[in-house]
Amino acid sequence: MGNCCPKPEKLTAEIVPHDGAKVYPTVRLYGSPKSILAAYIRFALLHKSVSLDFVPSNETEPERDGGSDPVRLQVGSEVVTGSRETLLRFIDARFPGPSVEAAGGGGGVGREDETTPLLVRLTVLHHRSMLRQLESVVRWSEDLATRGGKKAIDPTVGSPRMEIRKFGRSYSEVLEVLMEHAQMEETILFPLFDKADRGLAKAAKEEHARDLPIMNGIKEDIKSVGVLDSGSPDFREGLYNISSRLKLLLGQCKQHFREEEVELLPLTEALELTKEQEVSALEQCFDVMRETHGRLLKFLLEGLPAHDAIKYLELINKCRDKARMESMLQMILK
Repeated sequence: MGNCCPKPEKLTAEIVPHDGAKVYPTVRLYGSPKSILAAYIRFALLHKSVSLDFVPSNETEPERDGGSDPVRLQVGSEVVTGSRETLLRFIDARFPGPSVEAAGGGGGVGREDETTPLLVRLTVLHHRSMLRQLESVVRWSEDLATRGGKKAIDPTVGSPRMEIRKFGRSYSEVLEVLMEHAQMEETILFPLFDKADRGLAKAAKEEHARDLPIMNGIKEDIKSVGVLDSGSPDFREGLYNISSRLKLLLGQCKQHFREEEVELLPLTEALELTKEQEVSALEQCFDVMRETHGRLLKFLLEGLPAHDAIKYLELINKCRDKARMESMLQMILK
């Protein structure tokens, strides 16, 4: 059943700005919660900053997206059905903003990605999402520190203590994805490199160990500040320290990800994995990052621009276990 009084669905931490220049009718997306096409269209609409109401159907989608996929869009009295390209073309024509047709055309993977190893695509997209989400948390922490315990202008944020709890939940989501990503690299990616050249991933593993204390320390700091009087000097000092430590963590993550992408990941092609081995390793990554590809999958994808979110959905679509793939899609569309 769809929501009778749909509310605008927004990106986590409001990554996409809303200028309020024009209000559009609610867009209703009809389709199966297990549909890869419905997932593509959901993220295309989300990055157009429209009010979206997903109405699940009982129809069953074919194994791969195509013209027969029972997905349709309704905007006011307009109803559109068809292939992914048809639906994306309609979205671009109907709503302003960056083109989503370019993001989703030709299978959703650009020419430069067709020869890029699957594990490299996965890892780089993780990096992009985690950095954007962490940057959002840093901006929030800076605002908290600047206000020094004063209420936010937005009444939905609540009192200072309520805001700290919400802030803590947002950071915890980023932290959980960071931790699972590191675990994935250490259990799947790095052993592949070490098998080919022992010690190749040593520096990357050392950086993981370096960053762990500060990541956990920030979480504890947020808990400590949350029980303080919002008008006290200790509260203000705590907010400043959290903001400073988050900026440090962001800088270290940027450096670490850049080093992996420049020095380590390009060597993946030299591993000479077969297509079968690549897909098996990709599926293992989904299994290791169980929460990231479960309740946090929507959070991960919301940290990506539309074209990258569609690329990530293409990776999910390579999963040979269709029940597993459908389970992931349902987390996105529920």
